Amino acid sequence: MAEEAQRPLRADARRNREKILTAAVRVFAGEGLDAHLERIAKEAGVGSATLYRNFPTREALVEAVYRNEVAQLCDAAPTLLATEPPLEALRAWTRLFLDYVTAKYGMIDALRAIAATGGNPYGHSREMIRAALSTLMDACAAAGVIRTDISPTDISAALEGIALTSGSPEQRPQAERLLDLTLDGLKTS
Repeated sequence: MAEEAQRPLRADARRNREKILTAAVRVFAGEGLDAHLERIAKEAGVGSATLYRNFPTREALVEAVYRNEVAQLCDAAPTLLATEPPLEALRAWTRLFLDYVTAKYGMIDALRAIAATGGNPYGHSREMIRAALSTLMDACAAAGVIRTDISPTDISAALEGIALTSGSPEQRPQAERLLDLTLDGLKTS
């Protein structure tokens, strides 16, 4: 059985898993813990059996969605740096951070329930996010476009504060203004 878990997924199985994770983010963000798994399967265009084969419990799905969202957020940093000037890459990443937090809010009760039973859905997510933010800030500092006296921990706290106070979809314009204000405060000139 352990060998089966270690085997890479077939291409179609991998696509189905990704479709389920993508649909689950949308459904959980909209409906929270009340989301029906059958609705997620339908949104993903797969059968319920496919969903349960990949994620035998609601908790397994919630944890996989959360970990996938963290990975996508963190993986975006080097991609953005490869395609944008450093400050614009940082700016774009902060918007992705808001998307990540918005998705997480839809799952917060489920994540708390997992944590209450001894699970650790968060794992190393905070460290991973700070590492991605550090990469972006280091590139900005090397380009001379941001101050060097502000740490990634400080910016992370600011981002979390913005997300907590302005994280709902109807507050998105305010959140983006606050992000711009924060990033403008980082600039060297």
